[in-house]
Order: sequence, then C-alpha cells, then structure tokens
Amino acid sequence: MSEDVEQEDDGSDEEIRPTTGPPLPRTVGHAGELLAGLDGQAKGSVWQLDPAARDLDANVIALPAGGSIEGHVGPDLDVLIHVLEGSGTLGTESEAVGLDVGSIVWLPRRSWRRFEAGSQGLRYFSVHHRKPGLSISMRG
Repeated sequence: MSEDVEQEDDGSDEEIRPTTGPPLPRTVGHAGELLAGLDGQAKGSVWQLDPAARDLDANVIALPAGGSIEGHVGPDLDVLIHVLEGSGTLGTESEAVGLDVGSIVWLPRRSWRRFEAGSQGLRYFSVHHRKPGLSISMRG
C-alpha cells in the first residue's frame, strides 16, 4: 500500500508525515469556555461532537435550577456522564444517586433514569457509542 507524503527538500532531517489516513487527534471544545458562555436558563444539549466520521457521540447537557429530564429507559448502549457544573440527582429504578461536580456515572444500556437539577442547575458531559443511523438496504 502506498501513502501520500508531505516532503520538502530543504536539507533538514525533518520527519516525513503522512497526509492521508485517519483523522488526527485535536481539541474539539473547552468545557470552561463553554460553561462561561451559558446563562442560568440554558437547557438541553448545548454542545455536540461535530466530526462526521466518528464512533462516539458526545454532548454537554444543561438543566436550569430545578429542571429535569423525565424518567425514561435509556438507549440500547452504555452511557458515561461526567458532571461539570452544579448538582442534582439521578433517579434509578431502585435509588437516587447524588450528582455533584466531578461525579462520573455509568448508565448501563436500557437502564431507567431520571435527572433532576439542584438549586444551581446541572451541566454534564455525556459520551456513548454512536447510535447507528437509519439506512435503506436492498432485500435479496
């Protein structure tokens, strides 16, 4: 297999780097800047991972003080959340789990959950395997 390479003949021993292949790691956001730009009434997904070719979905979810996400059964995939700001409660089938800054919580696939924000609101980072998109296939 051949690879396109970027090379300049300037006499240096600089490394030759591939110009094709998988995307390069890069910064896609900054939580501090994002949170500083939100007002106390922000609600819903306030940031999403944008690159089209990816295996992960990621969001920052914001709930205002006292706001909630009603109880529901989660998708057929595991979800990991990291609380960035505020506090709240995660309701599960059997107990309430306290959420505060720094909490990292695993939500197993198809588990029942309900989120309720505390008096300062709740903002959390959510990441999970990308949900498969709808596709049309031919029957054979």
